[in-house]
Amino acid sequence: MGSWNDFNDAKQTSNIIPKGTLAKVRMTIRPGGHDDPSQGWTGGYATRGTTGSVYLNIEYTVLEGPFAKRKVFGMIGLYSPKGPDWANMGRGLVRSMLNSARGISDKDNSPQAQAARRISGFGDLDGLEFVARIDVGTDSNGDDKNDIRAAVTPDHREYAALMGSVAAAPTAASPQFSTAPATGGRPAWAQ
Repeated sequence: MGSWNDFNDAKQTSNIIPKGTLAKVRMTIRPGGHDDPSQGWTGGYATRGTTGSVYLNIEYTVLEGPFAKRKVFGMIGLYSPKGPDWANMGRGLVRSMLNSARGISDKDNSPQAQAARRISGFGDLDGLEFVARIDVGTDSNGDDKNDIRAAVTPDHREYAALMGSVAAAPTAASPQFSTAPATGGRPAWAQ
C-alpha cells in the first residue's frame, strides 16, 4: 500500500456492473410532470425532453446479489419526433418487463397472459420488480455507463433462481390488475 500523500499507485475502481449480468431489479419512475391524456400518459410520470421526445425517466435498483443496492438509470421511449422506432423499442422493453415480473413466457398468448400485459397507467410500472440483463453503453461524455435494455423472462434457464417464486400469471380480474385509478388519479408526489 502506498502512502497517504502519493496516490500514483492507487488502484482505480469501476462502478460499472459487468455487461450481461442478470439481476433482480425494482423499477422506479422519476416523475417528469408531462401528461398527454390522448396518448394515455397521465399521472405526471412522463418527461418531455428539449428535442420534443417523451420518455419515462427510470431508476432501477438491484435488489439482490453482489451488486445489491446499486442503481442503474435509463429511459423508456414513448415518443420521438424522428419516428416510431424509439417508442416501439420502449413498448417492447415494457412488454418484456411485464413478462418477467408476472412470470409469463413471451410465447404465451393466452387470454390470461394478454391481460397480464395490460396496464391501467404508468403507475402500474412504478415499483415493478423483474429480472434484468444489465448492459454497458456510453453516456453523453463518452464514458461507460450501465443500462437496461432487456428483461429476462421465465424462458431463460436462470430466471427462476433470480426471480424467486412468482405467482401464476394473474388475470384481469385480479386486484393487482385493477384498472381503477388511484385516489385522485395521481400518485401522492403529483398531487
